[in-house]
Amino acid sequence: MSPRKRKASTILLSLLALGFGEFRHARAFSSPQAAPAAVTVQEPQLSEEEMRNFLLTARVVKDKFASKGITGVHRLTLSNGAITHDAAFQSIDETKTRMDFGDGRTEYNFRDSYKYDIAAYELAKLLGLGDMMPVTVQRKCLDKNGALSWWLPVKMDEGQRLSKKITPPDPEAWNKQMYKMRVFTQLVFDTDRNLGNVLISEDWHLWMIDFSRAFRLYHELENAKNLVRCDRQLLEKLRQLDREELKSKTMPYLKKPEIDGVMARRDVIVKFFEKLVKDKGEAQVLY
Repeated sequence: MSPRKRKASTILLSLLALGFGEFRHARAFSSPQAAPAAVTVQEPQLSEEEMRNFLLTARVVKDKFASKGITGVHRLTLSNGAITHDAAFQSIDETKTRMDFGDGRTEYNFRDSYKYDIAAYELAKLLGLGDMMPVTVQRKCLDKNGALSWWLPVKMDEGQRLSKKITPPDPEAWNKQMYKMRVFTQLVFDTDRNLGNVLISEDWHLWMIDFSRAFRLYHELENAKNLVRCDRQLLEKLRQLDREELKSKTMPYLKKPEIDGVMARRDVIVKFFEKLVKDKGEAQVLY
């Protein structure tokens, strides 16, 4: 990509506009997986298990930085001889007693880890949201352990959509996807859900990426005001979420305090929507 095109694709992140989400503390970087709208990628038709196997075993034939992101994401090209496809590789794994941010915020017991990307994907599958996240595995690449994710054929990210004032062809369907993402964001207490990691495909499917700053230990929600409506099936999946199954699926990426946080926030979210249904009526809350 030329410097001119690269500059055109880079945006300054802002808060999500009303009706499409409102998240705070965005990191200013262009989405590592956002591609120019003119690019058409012929995707191989693979099952999740086939994608996982490809990511785990295919040979790395090319490596380049995917963006100017502060977590150092690499765009790797993999090939197994029959299929060649790209993947996003993130190896960051940092822990700090105190983290001071440029906007004046301070976070204690700060953690930024690729392990949370894998845990988020496994949790999303348990909740029926696996189709909103790229297949993600742990693998050693470039002499580092990290999260390796299937590269998505997207046309833009949410920041680009808003900056260009593009309206979704079906606003109601788009909002329903956003509502799901909001619920998941609160469940995992993601402190960095920003415009650059909300990706949009050609058919207006929403993809969530980059959860390296999620899974904080808090038992309360980051911002309950972001919860407006909820998919019925998602709410039922939340009710059914089992601690032992969650532990089994996310080992060794989550520790007990992090799992405790997820389960506690699950309880808060379920109670929140049950009260909202009682106050406003089911038709106004669930879909």
